[in-house]
Amino acid sequence: MGSVARLPRKVTFSDLQRLPEDGPRYELYDGELWEMPSPTLRHQVCAGRCYRLLADYADRTDGLAAPAPLDIVFSEYNVVQPDVVFFSAARKGLINWDKPIRNAPDLVVEAISPSTERNDRGRKLRMFTRYRVPEYWILESIEHTIEVLALRGDEYEVVQTARCVETVVSATLPDLVVPVSKVFVDC
Repeated sequence: MGSVARLPRKVTFSDLQRLPEDGPRYELYDGELWEMPSPTLRHQVCAGRCYRLLADYADRTDGLAAPAPLDIVFSEYNVVQPDVVFFSAARKGLINWDKPIRNAPDLVVEAISPSTERNDRGRKLRMFTRYRVPEYWILESIEHTIEVLALRGDEYEVVQTARCVETVVSATLPDLVVPVSKVFVDC
């Protein structure tokens, strides 16, 4: 008979909160802890530009846009830090400004890179689907594209892939139109 192995314990959001704030960024996927690599300058600039455009839209519509790092706590075992999140005016009241966000945003944005693409198009996409995030934008800074995914039933549908000279039109937020060239550094 083989020896008994100690199974690793699932990590919770409470455990995550006890880690030092000045250390690496982490996400939780079904209780499994994942350290997030430090983003590149290209990633940060693209995510930052997208945040500014969504913040301008939030100012016009009384919504709320926020950049990473910011925990979105879907459950005690599922916590992510999207690059940008957006809450509409109708759902902004669900947020307690002094506590972790425990409601799905109306829109999440991820600027992908070679080191994060598999996760952003895999585990993270499945989590956004499971927790019913209505819209997901994937910024591909090397190809200069923004992919708009809208939740249709129980899965995402790609409703638009826009390039530098085009504009992105939100699938769920009224009058949200973003020129792709305003997001990427070298369109």
